[in-house]
Amino acid sequence: MEKVTEALQKTAIGGGDKKPKKEKKASAAAAAAADTGPLELQPPPNFLQERIELFDRLYKEQQEELAKKPRDEILITMPDGTVKPGKAYETTPAEIAKGISNSLYKRTVVARVDGEQLWDIERPLEKSCKLELLDFNDDQGKFVFWHSSAHILGEACERRFGCSLCIGPPVDNGFYYEMALPGGAAVTSSDWAPLESLVSKIVKEKQPFQRLEMSKEDLLKMFAYNPYKVHIIKDKIPDGTKTTVYRNGPLIDLCRGPHVPDTSRIEAFAIMKNSSSYFLGDANNDSLQRIYGVSFPDKKQMAAHKKFLEEAAKRDHRLIGKQQELFYFEECSPGSAMWLPHGMRINNAIMEYIREEYWKRGYDEVMTPNMFNVSLWEQSGHLAHYKEDMFLLDVDKEQFGLKPMNCPAHAMMFRHRERSHKELPLRLADFGVLHRNEASGALSGLTRVRRFQQDDAHIFCREDQIKEEVADLFDFMSSFYGMLGLTFKLKLSTRPDKFMGEVETWNNAEARLKEALDEFSAANAGVSWELNPGDGAFYGPKVDIAVLDCLNRQWQCATIQLDFQQPINFSLEYQTAEGVHKDKTDAAAAAPVPDAAPAPAPDAAADEKKDGKDGKEKKKPLLVKKPLSPGCARPVMIHRAMAGSIERFTAILAEHFAGKWPFWMSPRQIIVIPVGMGFLGYAKEVAVLLKKERFHVDVDSTGNTLQKKIRNGQLAQYNFCFVVGDDEMRNRKVNIRYRDDTSTQARDVPFDLNEAIEKLRKLKADRGMYNPFPHKKEEKAEKVDKA
Repeated sequence: MEKVTEALQKTAIGGGDKKPKKEKKASAAAAAAADTGPLELQPPPNFLQERIELFDRLYKEQQEELAKKPRDEILITMPDGTVKPGKAYETTPAEIAKGISNSLYKRTVVARVDGEQLWDIERPLEKSCKLELLDFNDDQGKFVFWHSSAHILGEACERRFGCSLCIGPPVDNGFYYEMALPGGAAVTSSDWAPLESLVSKIVKEKQPFQRLEMSKEDLLKMFAYNPYKVHIIKDKIPDGTKTTVYRNGPLIDLCRGPHVPDTSRIEAFAIMKNSSSYFLGDANNDSLQRIYGVSFPDKKQMAAHKKFLEEAAKRDHRLIGKQQELFYFEECSPGSAMWLPHGMRINNAIMEYIREEYWKRGYDEVMTPNMFNVSLWEQSGHLAHYKEDMFLLDVDKEQFGLKPMNCPAHAMMFRHRERSHKELPLRLADFGVLHRNEASGALSGLTRVRRFQQDDAHIFCREDQIKEEVADLFDFMSSFYGMLGLTFKLKLSTRPDKFMGEVETWNNAEARLKEALDEFSAANAGVSWELNPGDGAFYGPKVDIAVLDCLNRQWQCATIQLDFQQPINFSLEYQTAEGVHKDKTDAAAAAPVPDAAPAPAPDAAADEKKDGKDGKEKKKPLLVKKPLSPGCARPVMIHRAMAGSIERFTAILAEHFAGKWPFWMSPRQIIVIPVGMGFLGYAKEVAVLLKKERFHVDVDSTGNTLQKKIRNGQLAQYNFCFVVGDDEMRNRKVNIRYRDDTSTQARDVPFDLNEAIEKLRKLKADRGMYNPFPHKKEEKAEKVDKA
């Protein structure tokens, strides 16, 4: 599998030997201008000059203030431990890079100071610090590069359309800019070439990126012409504070930065698509235009990227799903896949594997309701965080919600009776149907849906069991992904600024996760993990696992999250080994009732039932939160998934395998092909025997030629073609062609039918990706040579 993957990567993203012919950009731009009008507005919009005048005045004042800063001696520590001398407010990362080598300076996109803060390389350092120089290959460097490219695209759009820019962030595969064109006009594909021509001019001008801190009042003056920027400024920037803008050429944009030194760094640029969108993603707001682009430091990387996109397009799971009749979508239920028989075969094979692993690893499968009263979601905290993504319904004058996740239901299941430490760890697995109200514009095949299932599970354990449980999850993950030829990356996300619980509890949990990660890395050569500080969930630290497919694309699938908050929200507890055993009667009398609120006083009962406004009954809390009972402790709740969404994972595998499914999960495992109609009876007999073994088998009973039948079987991605003729029928044999081994495509030595069935039975049980039928002709030749 590794060799196949390596070869595919070379094919998909490796550059060819021949250089593509250079296009005549001038003539292309002229042709585009002739079709779509002037390349840019003449005269330019008035707001451009008004912005520049305010910027120039404030920038001059800022530079004068910086000139007054003391030039203290500072020490700059590089990643290799070397220390460079410098001066505060004078020495820049760019100077440090040039002092090492000019090529390093040209490669450097941005600096990172003290392991956290990104810093413009032309911006003077202010104190002694640790300094890293990041290039485009670094994830943060790539995002800065693409963010700067978005600003260049924004400048081109302002110059061409005179538009009001909104936001322009980097994204996983490039960047985009949103804008409102005058008169509500729309961007069309005919605008792409002119915009790219303008970008080319901007790049050649080597416009520097200049950083300026501005007050909220000055920002409102600068962007008074743009209602979208004004909204963002008023909403996001507190009164009496400052934030930054960046200028390149005539563009001045509200932005935290940092950016590349100047526009010449963007050597290769392309617009990929355009679409409509809503301001701030809210359908109640104005409709905007969004332009997507991608850029690279050189043209070779752009050519490789385009070749990669061509390969990815061939593997698009939506195309494969249609070709192989796996799934489709109906307009009457957007975002909810209609799984066809062949798609369900894949779906069931994935779940069957996971269920086998559950049996080996001590999980108990459960089933919970699809709909709960909103009081459950209020108690768990999900209503506050996920309400916009939930489907809410009014039932019997109360509000209910379709469940978007299983964790609150599993917490309820844990607390429905008393628990002992002897039951821990308790591993509850659930393939229940989930619903999330994804925006219609975000729906994308199986990768973003509204109705889905997860291989979801929650482990309730003691704190001292965390390390062992996480180690088992790593083993589960590596076994699962390794079988499928997927590699993965690990990140430990630690305590965020806003967190629940005690710092000491967090430190202990993070220490256990680090220990488990270190041991896993030590036991698996080549596996490492990264620290992702401050990105944990509010309820606990987590390990994020991204799988890499054969095109080296990252997909977020597995997750391991430690949760200390839900056990508190639901008053979960278990009797410890050292627990105090009290008389049950006394305990029952003293403890609050867990399933209902305490009864109100008699004289207040009538008032409590009504809220005094509309006469509706007050909503009772689902559960009274209570302190720990004597002798009890809170469990830790580990949220985990391996495949994640089964729908999304199926899409990932479809693209990873390009529709060539491994035998154990293939929806089309065997096709039996009779040489002629006289052998159709034997072909059907073979199919019956194979179906008894629970193989997915079909018979080609068409009148096509043998060559055509075999070709059709190969195009349909059957793993094996069993060809039967006179010799096979008389001797109860089959002539086998294996899809993934070209040496079996012209075979003249049949296999015994019972032997073939036994080998296929083993291949399926092994979930292997090997050829169980060695080339007998070659084996026979070897024996003759030896004789």
